[in-house]
Amino acid sequence: MSEKRRDKKGRLLRTGESQRSDDGRYIFKYKDANGKHRYLYSNRLEKTDKVPPGGIRKPALRELEAELQAKINAGIKAFGGDLTVYELVEKYVSMKIGVRESTRQGYKTVLRILAKEPFGKLRIDKVKISDAKVWLIKLQQEDGRGYSSIHTIRGVLRPAFQMAVEDDLLAKNPFSFELHTVVVNNSTTRDAITRKQEKAFLEFVKNDKHFSKYYEGFFILFNTGLRISEFCGLTMSDIDFNKKCIHVTGQLVRYSNMITTFEPPKTSAGVRDVPMSPEVMEAFRNIMDNRKYLKVEPIIDGKAGFLYLDKNDQPMVAMHWQHYFNHVVKKYNGICKLQLPNITAHVCRHTFCSKMAKSGMNPKTLQYIMGHSDISVTMNTYTHFTGEDAQEEFQKLFGGEEESVQRQKRVW
Repeated sequence: MSEKRRDKKGRLLRTGESQRSDDGRYIFKYKDANGKHRYLYSNRLEKTDKVPPGGIRKPALRELEAELQAKINAGIKAFGGDLTVYELVEKYVSMKIGVRESTRQGYKTVLRILAKEPFGKLRIDKVKISDAKVWLIKLQQEDGRGYSSIHTIRGVLRPAFQMAVEDDLLAKNPFSFELHTVVVNNSTTRDAITRKQEKAFLEFVKNDKHFSKYYEGFFILFNTGLRISEFCGLTMSDIDFNKKCIHVTGQLVRYSNMITTFEPPKTSAGVRDVPMSPEVMEAFRNIMDNRKYLKVEPIIDGKAGFLYLDKNDQPMVAMHWQHYFNHVVKKYNGICKLQLPNITAHVCRHTFCSKMAKSGMNPKTLQYIMGHSDISVTMNTYTHFTGEDAQEEFQKLFGGEEESVQRQKRVW
């Protein structure tokens, strides 16, 4: 009868357990579901053992064995099926069929990042919550990525790891934490500009020899609340002068691979008829009157007759307009004493929404015009109100000081 193995302290070792003679480390050898030999290592056998001098406190071998057995009992595959983080995300993305091109491009971006990162090569069963947090912090503090970019990355990793949990590859999701508790939200708020700033911007564009040809486009963005991709996607047939409205049916988007597509709006609420003021109608007429005649119109996904064309006679996209906004503001600030803040097409949208809110438009009506699926998004526009706006509203309700005093006397 063979003698049972013992460690250096004389304790009996279980089947699969052993202790190295050189450094005293404990080893547990077993076979996984595929018959492949696997090993667990620790510098302690029992939880109560002291950490050897110079050693690092890690779970004892029998703690690791118990954890392994718990996973086996729960049907969880040890070692996460040998998947790396990159491979897990790749598998998750491959199952996302029927998504928009913008979403697919976002998936590709996340995969490119993981392909370059050591984090992407980690086995998924080795990723702890602290590892996930440290990596996201690294993306912000060392790589300089913005909060919105990290939010997008984590927005892919979180459901990918949740898929691994549901497939019994992991016991828990290491990306289940709230992002704002880990990285700093350094996103710049795109607030509305004042009416004085809007007027200064538009007057400057109107009188500038180079940028005046885009005046009507800027004016429409400030006075309709259209998203820039929706504006770029408008064709001449979408402008209904009889009903005095703009038929918004989709958006024109150009991706990093230079492919331009006409896609549905961001949400179903994006399909709408936006009313036009007389000034907006005049702006659209001017655009059409001055538009270059083409024998062959560019057609994108069945749409033709786009309002603005670039130098190659292709529909202008958001990128073009952002360049114009940047150049106008830079030129204006280099000439005028009153400096303008950074202005984007989205600032125009915020500005329009704020103007309508301040004018007393019904929030539900404004929600429809803006194409918001959730009214809370529309209501957040009221955060652009100032103390002067509050004072003006108060005066509308209660009138002047003397009238207010007389009213209170009558009440008492």
